[in-house]
Amino acid sequence: MKQGTFEITQNRHLTDAILEMRLKGDTSAVTVPGQFVELALPGFFLRRPISVCDRNEAELVLVYKTVGKGTEALSKMRTGDLDLLTGLGNGYDVSASGKEPLLIGGGVGIPPLYLLAKELLQEGKRVQVILGFNKEEEIFYEKEFKDLGCEVHLTTVDGSKGVKGFVTDAMTDLEYTYFYSCGPLPMLRAVFKQSKTSGQFSLEERMGCGFGACMGCSIQTAEGTKRVCREGPVFRKEELPW
Repeated sequence: MKQGTFEITQNRHLTDAILEMRLKGDTSAVTVPGQFVELALPGFFLRRPISVCDRNEAELVLVYKTVGKGTEALSKMRTGDLDLLTGLGNGYDVSASGKEPLLIGGGVGIPPLYLLAKELLQEGKRVQVILGFNKEEEIFYEKEFKDLGCEVHLTTVDGSKGVKGFVTDAMTDLEYTYFYSCGPLPMLRAVFKQSKTSGQFSLEERMGCGFGACMGCSIQTAEGTKRVCREGPVFRKEELPW
């Protein structure tokens, strides 16, 4: 974990509720896909956890959704500095992927899969991605995943684009050696039941501190109580008692 000041260089809307923020600063603590940052907002007591979508040596990309007063305030910031805790969480284990990994994301769970896809492709893997949304107007990062070289499958609940239904409806006919998933809990549980291989899940819980001190994000696993912010947010399929 590292604390540092980051400069906002861009904060733009991808959809009505989804924004992409680019931050310039020391990214050295972010070492694996699936990690997150804790962001301090002026005037708000608790930091906001946001997953890392992408990073290079000098820039972080965060994609987030406006869901409350904190993220609403963040969405209005176009310049300035932010205090971040970086390098939080355990992230995805890319070594387990096999030759044809499948990435499954729903809504705001999609961003951390982008950096994961980049790293898997760099290792020569054939990467398939399922992106799930409620409707066409909510779709984001379809082009970005395709530009990387991923085979992209879209689902919308209302059928306005792609497969009508949920991400599990697109999983049915796909062949894959391993899977990685991030999204809302009902989606993750459905993926757990539908999946044909082992895999990894990135979970979301309310976090008080973000680094394991408060125990507020504890969950029960097959191996006992674990903290989502510290031992997670990524857990192996075998760890989850679903």
